[in-house]
Amino acid sequence: MGLFLAGVVKGATGLGYSSCALPFLVSALGLKPAMALILVPAMATNVTVAFSAGHFAETTRRFANLYIAMLPGIAVGVCLLVWIAQAVAVRTLGVVIILYALMTLARPQILMSGVAERMLQIPTGFANGVLTGLTGSQVMPLFPYMMSLNLEPNRMVQAINLAVSIASVFLAVGLFSAGIMTPELMGASVLAILPAIAGVELGSRIRTHIPASQFRSVVLYVLLATGFLLLVRS
Repeated sequence: MGLFLAGVVKGATGLGYSSCALPFLVSALGLKPAMALILVPAMATNVTVAFSAGHFAETTRRFANLYIAMLPGIAVGVCLLVWIAQAVAVRTLGVVIILYALMTLARPQILMSGVAERMLQIPTGFANGVLTGLTGSQVMPLFPYMMSLNLEPNRMVQAINLAVSIASVFLAVGLFSAGIMTPELMGASVLAILPAIAGVELGSRIRTHIPASQFRSVVLYVLLATGFLLLVRS
């Protein structure tokens, strides 16, 4: 059900699939199985956007350093996931979800210069990779970084979805290497594409009948509450 609902939210509002699905799945399954389960649906719901929004080659060149820096960060994050107590990783996920919800609700008007954009690509990519490997959520600090560049909506969506698609592939490799992604979980993750895509399709239809901004706000407040619950329960 969480996979389907996350798809609905993705289709209706454009919010990140993993960040919407993880809080609910973690409560039911635990963090490590939840991270493995959402990988394939997350890729399926993001890769199409990444390749169909236009400007693919330009976006790849512009943010190449950020995308490359995510890879060692993911390796570090997966190592931390294996070494530290799961409760610490779950609390970190709670903090990430809370920050993501607050940033999306507030949308602070922070504009970054071209020099700062280039200087911060590698640390942003690395930090994003660490948090991806540790929590499965792929939005911080990527999301505020992209917001500060004042990109056109299509370019911002593509840049973020491309980052998420790349991160998902290498996170899958990391989870396999760490023994977290088992063949059984991979099979379940492949099957989870169906409810995810069905949810995205339903969400796209819902978007034409209700104000997307209002629906987005409701979802973000739910995510905010869920993030706090992750902190308390872990």
